[in-house]
Amino acid sequence: MTTEYRRILLDGAAVEVRRDGDTLLAPDGRTIAADDAVHLPPVTPSKIIAVHLNHRSRFEEFRAKPRSAPTYFHKPVSALTGHQGHVVRPEGCKWLNYEGEIAVVIGRTARNISVGEAPAHIRGYTLANDLGLHDFRDTDEGSMLRVKGADTLCPLGPGIVEGWDPRGRVLRTRVNGEVVQEGSTDEMTWDAHYLVADIARLITLHPGDVLLTGTPANSRPIQPGDTVEVEADGLGVLRNTVVTGPTPATGPIGAQPTESEQVLSTALGGDWEFRGIRAPHPA
Repeated sequence: MTTEYRRILLDGAAVEVRRDGDTLLAPDGRTIAADDAVHLPPVTPSKIIAVHLNHRSRFEEFRAKPRSAPTYFHKPVSALTGHQGHVVRPEGCKWLNYEGEIAVVIGRTARNISVGEAPAHIRGYTLANDLGLHDFRDTDEGSMLRVKGADTLCPLGPGIVEGWDPRGRVLRTRVNGEVVQEGSTDEMTWDAHYLVADIARLITLHPGDVLLTGTPANSRPIQPGDTVEVEADGLGVLRNTVVTGPTPATGPIGAQPTESEQVLSTALGGDWEFRGIRAPHPA
């Protein structure tokens, strides 16, 4: 049996509520229709860790050889936004890609645990859109700090589902109602339990921390005005709309957006990164 919890603004305060059909129930008895609620990210993590290539279809899309172990990058918590929140594409940027994913939410402190022990340290699962601003890939390919960490580039939600079995689940991404990604959790090279145990070998995972488990093939650019939905069996639908940012990403300070072969190949699904020129990780 599963139970879903969401975080919403209720009378001006952040409150965790339980979902009961189309109604959200607060611990003090207050109720609100789920469609009327202002959603916050369902969790407040100390860190967000994301795996690079994991779905087999994504390896095949990039014509990349399977790896013996997963590699990761970090998204700052300031990148979080909730269900129905806006995703901001900065003015002057063109290559903002969606990536629908399953996210793991840690429930108990985890350090140096086995794969078999990992489920006891997981609170539940939610949906994520691991958006990438590839205009900055030439500059931040090592850390992907701005590529993956710009404000609003980590929508989570709508809620955390406890008791959810991640095996054999279908994950879909839609843009303006059209399915653009579809894959099964069974095509992941490393499942959620493996990823938790692997990270916890060296990095302590605290309650609320989030691990993003990778996206299927066909991550592509989206435009201001587009609505992106990420859906998985039993986790609901995470919905966000893209808007143009009020502040340009171009200017006299720092690296500027680029349109190199690396940027275009990664944004459009090419294999540039695996031709032996350089070997940064797509995600």
